[in-house]
Amino acid sequence: MNNRLLLTVVLLFSLLTNSLAQQPVQPATPSPAPERPTATQQQSEPREDDPDVVRITANLVQIDAVVTKDGKHVTDLKPEDFEILEDGKPQTITQFSYVSNVPAASTAIAKPPASRPADPLAPVVPVKVRPNETRRTVVLLVDDLGISAENVVHVKQQLRTFLDKQLQPNDLVSIVTTGGKEVGALQQFTTDKRILSSAVDRLRWHPCSRGGSNVFAGRRPQICAMDAKRRTLQVLRFVLQGMRDLPGRKSMVVFSGSLPYESQEGPLAGFDAPGMEQLDDLLPPVKSDDPGIGDQLGPQNSASAMVQALQHIAELAIRASVVIYGVDTRGLQPTAMQAVDEPFRGPQHVRDQRMTRSLAGRSAFLVDGREGLRLLSSETGGFTVFNSNDFQLGRVMEDQAGYYLIGYRPSDETFNRRFHHIRVRAKRSGVEVRTRKGFYGFSESEATAPVLSARDNLNKALMSPFGANDVNVRLTTIYADDPAKGSVLRSLLFLNAQDLVFTHLPDGMHEAKFDLSSALFGDYGKVVSRQDEKVTLRLKQARYEQVMREGVVYKFDRPAGTPGNFQFRVALHDPASSRIGAAGQFIQVPNLRAGRLAVSGILVGGVGGAAEQLRSGPAVRQFQQGAGLNLVYLIYNAATDPATPLPRLTAQTRIFRDGEVVYTGKVAPIDLTGQTDLKRIAAGAQLELGSTLTPGDYVLQVIVEDQLAKEKDRTVTQWIDFAIVK
Repeated sequence: MNNRLLLTVVLLFSLLTNSLAQQPVQPATPSPAPERPTATQQQSEPREDDPDVVRITANLVQIDAVVTKDGKHVTDLKPEDFEILEDGKPQTITQFSYVSNVPAASTAIAKPPASRPADPLAPVVPVKVRPNETRRTVVLLVDDLGISAENVVHVKQQLRTFLDKQLQPNDLVSIVTTGGKEVGALQQFTTDKRILSSAVDRLRWHPCSRGGSNVFAGRRPQICAMDAKRRTLQVLRFVLQGMRDLPGRKSMVVFSGSLPYESQEGPLAGFDAPGMEQLDDLLPPVKSDDPGIGDQLGPQNSASAMVQALQHIAELAIRASVVIYGVDTRGLQPTAMQAVDEPFRGPQHVRDQRMTRSLAGRSAFLVDGREGLRLLSSETGGFTVFNSNDFQLGRVMEDQAGYYLIGYRPSDETFNRRFHHIRVRAKRSGVEVRTRKGFYGFSESEATAPVLSARDNLNKALMSPFGANDVNVRLTTIYADDPAKGSVLRSLLFLNAQDLVFTHLPDGMHEAKFDLSSALFGDYGKVVSRQDEKVTLRLKQARYEQVMREGVVYKFDRPAGTPGNFQFRVALHDPASSRIGAAGQFIQVPNLRAGRLAVSGILVGGVGGAAEQLRSGPAVRQFQQGAGLNLVYLIYNAATDPATPLPRLTAQTRIFRDGEVVYTGKVAPIDLTGQTDLKRIAAGAQLELGSTLTPGDYVLQVIVEDQLAKEKDRTVTQWIDFAIVK
C-alpha cells in the first residue's frame, strides 16, 4: 500500500474514529458481470411538472375524475366524451388532459426474474424521491382509536401483504396512526420498505379505542374514550394540511372500525387534542378561519355536528387534491346470536323479541360504524371497502393509476360561499365515473394559507420528503460508536458555496452565515431528537476562492439515541437570501449492548488531487469512470475464543446497479495487524472502478462474517450509494 493511498484512507477514517493508527486495505478490481439486462441500466426519465389537480380560481374550476369499465381504467376519452354540471347546469369544458401515475414499462425499475432466488443479503435501497417523477402518493392512516383489539392483527396482516406484494418501488407512502402522542405526515413519506415495515410491526391496540376489545363489545368507558373521536378528526385534518404541499394527486386510506355520524364519547368541543401541542414547532401555521373548513364541531354531540365536521375534512381534502378511501377493518362480521346473548332464557315471546332486537341492532351497528368513512370517500371521489376480509388495497392502488383533469370557466355565482355540487358524466356506455361531489364557493386566493415565516419554511423543508434545492446540499451520515462520545451520527454536509451569500469584511475575510436544523424521525414520524444551530463560515481569500470553485463540507455530530430504524433530515436556511436546502437519509442504529456483531456506516472516497478529492470525497460520492475508490468502516463486537486470541473475520464487497449485482469481490480475511481496540476493528478496501461501469447510480455493499460467532449472529451487512460520472 503506497503512502499516498494510506494517507487518504487515514484521513477518511479519522471521520469515524479519533484514535486510528493504521488502516488495512484490501485491493480489488471490479468489472461488470458477464450478463446484465440492459433494462436495468436505464434511468427513469422525469416527467413534466405535475399540473395542479383541484383548482378553484376566478378563471378556472378544475377537478379530477377516474373513469373505469369492468374495474379497469379507461384512458382514451376526449373532451367531447364528457359532460360536466355545476349545480345541475352544464358547463363548457375549457381544460382537459389525462394524467398517468404509473411509469412506463421501459422506465420502471427492473426486478430480478421470478425464477431467480431472492438474495437475503441484497441491500434494500429506497428510490430517490423527486417531485417531478411519476408516482402514487398514499397515506395509510390507521385509526387505532377506532379499531377493536381483535381486528388489529388482521390490519397488520393486510398491511404486510400490501408492502410485500403491491407496493411499487416509486410509490411514496406514509403510515400514520391516530392514537400516538405525536403524528408525522410529510417527513414519514418514503419509498423505503424497512421504515414502513417497522411502523407496521409496532401497531398495537389502543386501550382507549372506540372499538373496544371486540367488534360488539360496546362503548369504552367515557373517562378513557371521551377524546378518541376528537383526536381522530384532529389527526385527519393535520395530515391533510401536510399533504396539500405535495405535488399532484394524492390519496389517503383510512382504516377504522368505528367512525359513525353519532359520537359515542361525549361532547366534542373542538379538534384540539392532548399531545398535538408537541407538533407546534414543526407544523406551519394554518388559519383557524379558513373558508369552508371549520374548526369547531359545535358544543353538542349531535349527528349534524359530526356530519359537518366530516364535510369540513372532506373539503380540506378536496383543496389538497387528496382522494380518501375508507376501509372498514371489522371485515365480514356474523350477526347471528351468540352464547353471550343468552337467547334461550325467559318465555318464548321474550326470546323472540331479544333475538330480533339483537340481530337488528348488530346490523345497524355495523352500518352506522362506517358512515363516516362512506361520507369522506364519496365526497372526495374514492370508495369504501366493507363486508370484506380482504381490504382490497390492490384495488385502491390501481385506482390511483391515472385520472382525467377537466376544467371549466366559473361564473360569478360560483363564488357565493355556498357548496356547489359537481357531476361528471361520460357519454360512453358501460363506464363508471367517480369524482369529487363538489366544493365550497371560495377562490384559492381566499382559502390560501398565510405567508410562512423563515422559521416555518425551514420546518417545512425539514419535514418534506422532497428536499428543498435553493441551496445545493448533499448529505452523508453514518453511525459510529465513539469511545469518548458514545453512539453518534457523524455527518458530512456538502454545500455549493455559490448558493450562499458571502459578506466581504474590511479585514479581507469572507463570511457567510446560515441556520442549520437536523432532526431524527422514528416510527410514525415521531420526532426522536432535533437540534438547531447557527453556523458562521469565515474564510481567508485563498480558501474563499477554493470553496467557491469546489464547494465546502461542513462536519457535525448528533447523538444516535436508542437503537432502531430512523430517518435523519437536515435543512439549511441562508437568511441573507432566504434560500433553503434540505436532504435526508435512512439510518440504522444497532444495539451494541446486546453484544452482537455490527458494522458502522461506510465512508467512500476517491484518489486524486485536492479538487478531485472534494468531488469524489465521502460527502459527494461522485467518481470518474476507471477511478480508484477507497472504503473504510468499523466492525463492533467481534467474537473471541479462549483458544484463539484474535477474532476471525472476513469481508466481501459487492456493487449493485438497479438491484442487479455488477461486481462481486472475493471473500478475504480482515487483517488485524496493529489493531488496538478489538471491539472497534478498522477495516476497508481499495477498488478500481472498471471503465466498463457506465455512468449512473450504484450501491456498494460490504458483507462481514464472524467465523467465531453463532450462526444466527455471524453475518452483518452495510451499504452506501454512490455515482459514476464521465
